[in-house]
Amino acid sequence: MKENSILQNLLNRYSNLFPLKEEIANAVEIIVNSYRNGGKVLVCGNGGSGSDADHIVGELMKSFEGERPLDPGFQERIKEISGERGEMLASKLQQGLPAVSLTVHNALITAIANDINADVIFAQQVTGLGNAGDILIGISTSGNSKNVIDAFIVAKAKGLITIGLTGETGGKMKDFCDVLINVPEKRTAYVQELHLPVYHAICMMIENEMFKK
Repeated sequence: MKENSILQNLLNRYSNLFPLKEEIANAVEIIVNSYRNGGKVLVCGNGGSGSDADHIVGELMKSFEGERPLDPGFQERIKEISGERGEMLASKLQQGLPAVSLTVHNALITAIANDINADVIFAQQVTGLGNAGDILIGISTSGNSKNVIDAFIVAKAKGLITIGLTGETGGKMKDFCDVLINVPEKRTAYVQELHLPVYHAICMMIENEMFKK
């Protein structure tokens, strides 16, 4: 990826992330390529990292910092189906980038945990939702979350591309990551504090690439 002002701004504000410059740029390029080929992004994590998974999906599925008007042809089809209401929908709705948080399906997660095994709550969802060329982002401050690792194993078997957000060591997850973004902290809270600006920058760069004029 060419030099990017968003990435440079991130590194100016968090100089300790500079060694991860290439990995962050690679993650953006891989996700953009997946989207351009009809792919989607799945995201998973536990606890605070589960909230981060939801946060990432929120930035991808609607406008983040830029404008994302609907394709004019799609706007017209909406208007044709329902005149006045269609006008409102066509003007208000924004283009979304397909993304799913695997943390939010409570009935499914509890069924998997109860009927199969709690360690496979994400792996089972990847089995059902993932397709070759899709992206799985797994977030684990230690890099050792069993349910995230299991999801990565299944993802790689299905041909998904795996991106890990971890702490400094990368943990056991590093062996299953196509891209590893291991921020230079070990304490959970400090790792999470660095994950947020990283994935904000990633989402902004993706948005710029996908919707640039």
